[in-house]
Amino acid sequence: MNMESILGLCGGLALFLYGMHMMSDGLEAVAGERMKQILEKLTSSTFKGVLVGTLITAIIQSSSATTVMLVGFVNSGLMALENTVGVIMGANIGTTMTGILMSIGISDVAPLIAIAGVCLIMFSKDEKKNNLGIVIAGLGILFLGMNMMSDAMRGMRDNQMFINLMTSLRNPILGVLVGTVFTALIQSSSASIGILQALAMAGLVTLDNGIYVMFGFAIGTCVTAVLAAIGANANAKRVTIIHLAFNVIGTVVFVILCQFIPYVQFFQNMFPTSPEAQIANAFLVFKVVTTIMLVPFTKQLVAFSKKVIKEEVVEVRPSISARAVSIQGYHFGAAAIAISLIREEVNYMYDIAKRNVALAFDAVLENTDKYDAEIEKNEDELDKLNSEVSQYISSILGQISTVDADVVSGYFRIVGNIERIGDHATNFADYTKFFLSKNERLSDRAQGEVVVMKQTTLDAMSLLEGDRREDAASMLASVSRAEQEIDDMTDNYRNAQMDRMKTTTCSPEASVVYAEMLTDFERIGDHLLNISEEFARMYPAKA
Repeated sequence: MNMESILGLCGGLALFLYGMHMMSDGLEAVAGERMKQILEKLTSSTFKGVLVGTLITAIIQSSSATTVMLVGFVNSGLMALENTVGVIMGANIGTTMTGILMSIGISDVAPLIAIAGVCLIMFSKDEKKNNLGIVIAGLGILFLGMNMMSDAMRGMRDNQMFINLMTSLRNPILGVLVGTVFTALIQSSSASIGILQALAMAGLVTLDNGIYVMFGFAIGTCVTAVLAAIGANANAKRVTIIHLAFNVIGTVVFVILCQFIPYVQFFQNMFPTSPEAQIANAFLVFKVVTTIMLVPFTKQLVAFSKKVIKEEVVEVRPSISARAVSIQGYHFGAAAIAISLIREEVNYMYDIAKRNVALAFDAVLENTDKYDAEIEKNEDELDKLNSEVSQYISSILGQISTVDADVVSGYFRIVGNIERIGDHATNFADYTKFFLSKNERLSDRAQGEVVVMKQTTLDAMSLLEGDRREDAASMLASVSRAEQEIDDMTDNYRNAQMDRMKTTTCSPEASVVYAEMLTDFERIGDHLLNISEEFARMYPAKA
């Protein structure tokens, strides 16, 4: 094999993998955060999951990318392990689309496909059309790489050493092993099938000596997800076990079947003049039959994964960056995972802030310091989360689409407002310390006002709880009314305080502190309004 052939093969493989990468990035930019919503709605049953997995993988041409995305979702706690089984099965079917398209001659028009995609990228100002162009250009480049590999290998047709090597692969164990190792190295069964078809088109390989190598591709493609699951939680590791079990079982069954039924001869007779079609359709049937065979055993696959990977005891809540570790280096699904993680962390922060607001009001009303330790602990947690989430947001902003970056930036501002609400709660606790040090307390009238302030604040905070993406506009209207009520109440209480000061029913020191409390009360309302306005901007009402 001369240097020209080696360079042609490597260059073609590079184009193939880059085209696949482009398609994955394009779909990520098009779907973005909606990816998780799509999966949530369409994976309620194994059958639906198979359809979704097939469709997504057929578009991006990579079952590895789809499975890594599932690892990321499960590791982040955003998707149930049981819901991944159907998607994994579908991904294994969808990955055969490359070979099918190649077998029907779509590679002949690969330059036209690439040109069409590049035109959309270059001449369209619409971001969605640009992203669609990336997907289309990626498909064209992928098939240009296939053609390049095929052309590079034609010179090997008369190489006796290569012929002997191909003949030795008729041995099932050796063939599966070679296919597994090769695909593990390039981390793409689609690329492996493409190379096998390129060899077939060059007259170097037949289905006879390539069938077991092809079965090995199915096992080798699991390596990518295994690598992604390193450092992930138990459930994320179980996704890789299910993926591996599915492909190992399918490979073992078909290796045995090929000893007893004319599997190879069937496809050779059906496509006598097209060795690439023989390979593509044999691979498709292998994947479809394996899926049909294992669909009834989804529960057993999940149970098996749980036996292999035991439950972990998590004593400390992992940070947002730790839960996102499995998506580093993989683009597909990253935006959906990242935004869902951020949203979950923001909700967690908000709950802590609300808890501290309630405790701080109770400290004032009861004139006690017994809540100080918990308030301080919560405030430290809020500060830590604010830092972690802000750093995480900063690290991903340059890796996601403009639309998703706008949403993430919104959460960055929301996190700052939540942290400020926590600061105002801490101020309330500090006022109690002052009262205790001076042996002071609020008047009964002021105490009554604080009771109302507490309930009004907590009611307003409740309006922002939960996932309100679908009705962000109505949430904003409700919070706006609540914020106006807080402003009006603050004005009324300030006036009432002035009246009490005139009648000397409130000490000067307590009056100053109470005025500060009213300011904090009003500021909390302002921050709630800021959050709801940001949320409504991020998730505008659909026309």
